[in-house]
Amino acid sequence: MKIMALTLGGVTLAAALAAPAAAQRGTVAKGPDPAVIKDTEIEKDARHNLEVARHYFKMKKAYFASFKRAEELIEGYPEFTQLDEALYIAGMSSLYLSEGKGKQKPPAAPAEAAEMYSPERLRGGAQSYLSRLVGGYPESKFRKEAEEVLARLGEKK
Repeated sequence: MKIMALTLGGVTLAAALAAPAAAQRGTVAKGPDPAVIKDTEIEKDARHNLEVARHYFKMKKAYFASFKRAEELIEGYPEFTQLDEALYIAGMSSLYLSEGKGKQKPPAAPAEAAEMYSPERLRGGAQSYLSRLVGGYPESKFRKEAEEVLARLGEKK
């Protein structure tokens, strides 16, 4: 009887010790949480797109390319940590395009593109992006210039 009790106790103890070890092996084999990896990869991709938009905007004065890249960034990465800069680039590029500045012009053909990139629509887009920047990012280093541009465009605060 003592042998049976000791055997049963030993088996129970072995099972109790083996269960956490098996659970640990399962989580280690799975690796890190995919959501954490995905977030850093998304942030990295968004940062690259911002660098490209910034390069087009500042260095090349290619406002149509910077506008399109920033617009894709805003739509595709709404949780991006530097979204304020993307809003600034989209707004200012849109404004500059409406004024005919820069090395690129918005597409004139087909007719839908010409209408989509008319100066009035581009100015409206600039107001929209810059208003989002001012309203959503009060601590942004781009806020002051955005407010000045909005005042120039006749934005009511």
